[in-house]
Amino acid sequence: MRIVSLLPSATEVVFALGLGDDLVGVSHECDYPPEAATRPAVTRSLLPKGLGQAEVDREVKRLLAEYGTIYELDRELLERLKPDLILTQRLCYVCAVGYEQVCAAVEALGTGANVISLEPEGLDDIFETIFTVGRAAGREEAAHRVVGGLRARIEQVRARVAGLPRPRVLALEWLDPPLAAGHWVPEMVDLAGGEDVAGRPRRPAVRLDWAQVAEADPDVVILMPCGYDLAGTLDAARTLVTAPWWAGLRAVREGRVYAVDGSAYFNRPGPRVVAGVEILAEIFHPEVCRGLAPAGSWTPLHLHQPVA
Repeated sequence: MRIVSLLPSATEVVFALGLGDDLVGVSHECDYPPEAATRPAVTRSLLPKGLGQAEVDREVKRLLAEYGTIYELDRELLERLKPDLILTQRLCYVCAVGYEQVCAAVEALGTGANVISLEPEGLDDIFETIFTVGRAAGREEAAHRVVGGLRARIEQVRARVAGLPRPRVLALEWLDPPLAAGHWVPEMVDLAGGEDVAGRPRRPAVRLDWAQVAEADPDVVILMPCGYDLAGTLDAARTLVTAPWWAGLRAVREGRVYAVDGSAYFNRPGPRVVAGVEILAEIFHPEVCRGLAPAGSWTPLHLHQPVA
């Protein structure tokens, strides 16, 4: 089978199911596992490089208004790759090439590929996407093994944090303007032993103003801007630590603001979200969960220390 994955999360699923040799094309953002970057990229972003968060927000709105997408699909390359299976999505037009755009290209090219749209809104849906890809590619048994292992890790976290005090948590998937993470992230917070104060489970991100953040006054703030690794998050956080309202937050005063690798463990609905649950558990409850998080996946952010 010849597979093209237009989603970083789907690419991770493909490799987790042992289908790496069948993967012939990826999106420009597919970077895990590292082998994924050796496949030809059939998409590119229309966003200029080097923009700050507020600039990205404005440019995304402009591109969506003018073109309906912020990505370009290389139809000629897609035709040459002759895929049997294309994995895409329609949940978020900012996250990847849209389902309709892919279907239009497949119809125009006459490739006859099976196009599957993966639409997870919660953790169970993420596990179901693994089964979906497994069924489509003839790897159902592998899918059951992968999902079984992921569920077992979640149950281990749940058992460790059971009965412990639950900090009130604000998880931000964008910083300027602030967006409270939605979809699967509130569930991740809950499983890790926290209480999400702004995100809505299985619903899109909530746009906030900083007055609302101050009113919520969370015990813990997690910075996980979409598409940013840990270093990128620390850089983006520079604008926060210089803002006058920042110092008044309880989480800042008590040293409970954390930057995480959102791109790897929170933004992408793939197998590594379970590591995201483990990261949060280690942050919320280090007394029982220390050592669960992948090395280099998070760091405390202190107001009076330089962000670097």
